This record gives sequence, C-alpha cells and structure tokens, in this order.
Amino acid sequence: MEDQKFNWSCKATWKKSAKNTMWCVLGCAIGDFGTILFFQLTQIPFPILGIMILAIINGLITSIILETFILIRQNFTFINALKTASGMSLISMLSMEIMMNLTDYILTGGAILTWWVVPIMLTVGFLTPWPYNYWRLKKFGINCH
Repeated sequence: MEDQKFNWSCKATWKKSAKNTMWCVLGCAIGDFGTILFFQLTQIPFPILGIMILAIINGLITSIILETFILIRQNFTFINALKTASGMSLISMLSMEIMMNLTDYILTGGAILTWWVVPIMLTVGFLTPWPYNYWRLKKFGINCH
C-alpha cells in the first residue's frame, strides 16, 4: 500500500515537473508542428495518418535533440546526455505527442495548424504527461533536465 502514502501535494515538485514538462513540450512541438506545417504549406498529397505519424516521430526526434543539448549544457557527456534524453522521458514524450495529434485530429480533421488549435494542442500536450513527470520526479528523483 505504498501508493497510498505517495504525496501528490508537493508544490516544489509540481513546479519542477512543470518546468521539465514545458521543455519536453517545446522539443516535441518543434518537430511535430514543423512537419504538419510543411505538409500544410506545400500541399504535398500524403495521407493524414501518415502526416500525423511522421509528425510524432519528428516530435520525438526534436525533443531528444533539445533535451540532449540541455543536458550537455549541464556538463553531461554527449553519450550520457543522449542516453538520458532518449530513455528518461520516452513515456512522457509519446503520451504528449499522441494526445497533441489526437487533439488536432478531433478538432480539425488532422494535420492542420490554425491560430486557435495550436494553443489547445500545446495545453493538452503539457497536461497529459505532467502528472507522470511529477510522480517520477517525486518517487525516483528522476527528471530529464
């Protein structure tokens, strides 16, 4: 019954996990939105599901690149930074990416960026992994930045 003792009310951990989650959202959004915008602007005929899968993959890649760069700036070696960025937040990044793209699909039909859908996608992308990031930080002291 260890989970009953878990403390979900630590403001410092919520703040730290929010900061970590924001970095992850930024990294994922760069690749994700960049991919969707590319297909939206070029109007290359490609299936919506294909664009969204490609956007998720590119979002994961850009997030790992950004997190690796942040960790290198914190005196990690390149290899350790890359391993940490790849492994520590994969569940967080996947859940974020899937929910951002699902939100886009539900609200616009998919693979369409508009002035009103982007803030909603970013909010959903932030809120989805934030409790997981809090739990992991509180329970194990593990975070990605």
